[in-house]
Amino acid sequence: MSDTHQLETAEEFHARVAAATDDEGRLPVAIEAMPGWDIFPFELEGLLIKPLEPLLDAEPPREGEDPADCSCQSPMPAERAARVAWSNERWALVALDMKLPVSFILRPVEHFDIADLPDDLAAELGVLMVRIAAAVEELPSVGRCHIGRYGDGGAHAHPFFFGRPARMPQLRGSCLLDWEENLPPVPPEVLRANAAYVAGRLVERVGGSGPAWG
Repeated sequence: MSDTHQLETAEEFHARVAAATDDEGRLPVAIEAMPGWDIFPFELEGLLIKPLEPLLDAEPPREGEDPADCSCQSPMPAERAARVAWSNERWALVALDMKLPVSFILRPVEHFDIADLPDDLAAELGVLMVRIAAAVEELPSVGRCHIGRYGDGGAHAHPFFFGRPARMPQLRGSCLLDWEENLPPVPPEVLRANAAYVAGRLVERVGGSGPAWG
């Protein structure tokens, strides 16, 4: 068992952050960090960080925290099933309607979060992440595949895969999703074609089937 008595508590971390705020509870904008990057999507004049909120008594509950209440215990809704680009007996790759060339969520069929995946699924996840990223990056409109895992809203594992548009340097890096919200929509037929290409490459390399719409 690891010794935890010297590890910083949530209260200590919050107090240290709060000590750096001004009279309105705001942290200074770190101009030398992300706001100063060429990929930052917003003008700096007038930019303020929201006042720091009090520390919660506990983490807010997530959808599916109790496995019995998770949506995976019911048949997949028809709208989501229609967007499954690729699947096998253990995983489903769902195409998202975002304003990037292609975007996906990968979900295990059984109820697991990332931190409690059994070893066989964890190993398969590693292979799938590599294969999905490689297929996404083969698309001519994609420069890089970004992979994200947040998990603050749902307790069922759902890593994201985002196709970052090619040769648009402002969209590089961690501000991609801030840009994405303000981009024009991608035509549905383009999204389907890109997702179907990725699905086809996965079928070739790891088996499974898809897409649901083809």
